[in-house]
Amino acid sequence: MARVLMTGFAPFGGERVNPSWQAVSLVSARRDDVTAVELPCEFETSLPALRRAIEEHRPDLVVCTGQAGGRAEVTPERVAINLVDARIPDNAGAQPVDIPVVPDGPAAYFTTLPVKACVAAIRAAGVPAAVSHTAGTYVCNQVFYGLMHLLATEFPGVRGGFVHVPFSPEQVAASGKTAPSLGVDRIADALEAVADTALRVAEDVKVSGGAEH
Repeated sequence: MARVLMTGFAPFGGERVNPSWQAVSLVSARRDDVTAVELPCEFETSLPALRRAIEEHRPDLVVCTGQAGGRAEVTPERVAINLVDARIPDNAGAQPVDIPVVPDGPAAYFTTLPVKACVAAIRAAGVPAAVSHTAGTYVCNQVFYGLMHLLATEFPGVRGGFVHVPFSPEQVAASGKTAPSLGVDRIADALEAVADTALRVAEDVKVSGGAEH
């Protein structure tokens, strides 16, 4: 049986929960082939925690996830950039600006997940989804870039990528936000579709997933 590692983040930015961690925990509870690990929302400690998780669990597939408040869809990310530019401090109070994730690393890494096939599978499960071409410049992008660098340099043969998820209804209700949300159970359904598709599909489908801006 192929082994899948899924990660989500601890709550940040004053939130009490993070739907990425809630959802991957639910997937892990549903499936014997999935291990869920919570990453700290901290620039200094997130990548060491990710490395330890990969070393410990030796997965065949890694799907990291994070919260993208304001998005209405589950969005598999296509590209990670070698840049940290934090709009707000992380949970340790750090706010790095204009520094690389990996000094002297490539400018960017593309995911090795079949993102368009994953989007089609998520939609087939009845969950809204779209390809995203930006993971931002906060801890999510750092983990995405760091993951792809680790897989390229230290863990050959392991595939991986990053998926952003919307706010949960719990977050929206607690804060009074006017923002899109998606139930954690539906996010978990989407992440299961991502894992199943990535384990089955080696070459992505040739359909449009581009953006105009």
